[in-house]
Amino acid sequence: MTRSLKIDFVSDIACPWCVIGLRSLEQAVQRVQDLTVDIHFQPFELNPDMAPEGQDITEHITQKYRITPAQAQANREVIRDRGAALGFKFSMADEPGGGRSRIYNTFDAHRLLHWAAGEGAGLQRALKAALFSAYFTDGQNPSSHDVLVTVASSVGLDAAKARAVLESGAFANEVREQEQLYLNSGIHSVPAVIINDRHLISGGQPPEVFEQALRQIAAAQ
Repeated sequence: MTRSLKIDFVSDIACPWCVIGLRSLEQAVQRVQDLTVDIHFQPFELNPDMAPEGQDITEHITQKYRITPAQAQANREVIRDRGAALGFKFSMADEPGGGRSRIYNTFDAHRLLHWAAGEGAGLQRALKAALFSAYFTDGQNPSSHDVLVTVASSVGLDAAKARAVLESGAFANEVREQEQLYLNSGIHSVPAVIINDRHLISGGQPPEVFEQALRQIAAAQ
């Protein structure tokens, strides 16, 4: 008998640990036989007040977390290694070809993801993955409407509709309501993985942690 779980994946485009968490979760799902999951990507902004031009990433991280540039670089190395183990490339800003060098506002990306959820099966997931790659691997600006439209089109979404969503301000209220819902629920860091509206797993856990949780929750159904 095939079992089914609903998963709300609360995350931000600008969160590297969210990439790691999603990759780990997906590997865990593949390991659990006779299990289907319905993943909904929910919005969370790490930097809701970020200016349109963004901020240098090292400057931002050292100010926000009160660490040194050397500590920030060490953290990035850990993230890069974790990503590589999961098949994802985190590019460093000083590498050939770019990599992220700035932090940007991600509200419009969340609006586009909200829209994509209603455009067809798998398209929200595809857009989420493509946005992660555009930012963390290619160093593109996820607050740019041109970038967002190009990424949306690359996964099969209608470019004209995507641009219309962005330029109209559509789904702004819906995204803000969802963000507030999770804040009110006590979620102040991401990723936050909520299974069947009841079980919370926080952080970029390894696949084994997600696998154990999925097995236990599915068996209890």
